[in-house]
Amino acid sequence: MSDTDLFKLYSQRILALAADIPHTAPLPEAPLRANRRAPLCGSTVSVALAEENGKISAFSQTVHACALGQASAAIFGAQVIGCTRDQVARLRDELAAMLKGGPVPAAPFGDYEVLQAARDYPNRHASILLAPEATLEALDGEGAR
Repeated sequence: MSDTDLFKLYSQRILALAADIPHTAPLPEAPLRANRRAPLCGSTVSVALAEENGKISAFSQTVHACALGQASAAIFGAQVIGCTRDQVARLRDELAAMLKGGPVPAAPFGDYEVLQAARDYPNRHASILLAPEATLEALDGEGAR
């Protein structure tokens, strides 16, 4: 990857998102938890959340990832409270499709358009998908409780 490619990939907007990840305060009482790791790059996201009436009512995330994974977690965290499991699954599927050339995820996750530049870097895709995947794992009871 050339310096020009890196500059395009890590745009000012991506770096701004990465520097401002919401919902990072711990939720020690949250009953649903999961950790996900991207094997290629070693990025990790841990989530803790609560669900009420089928919707995410509280959410916390700990993100140790590249700027793309951090930006993804920021976009996800800004919209996840109030989402249902189906909405998170749809986002994960739409995001994975976008990274392979498909359209940007539907509202309220349209800000993922900033990560379209990552399409050409498949080794970063797993990091971008960590936050929704960890959330689904927690909701499905597959994470640590």
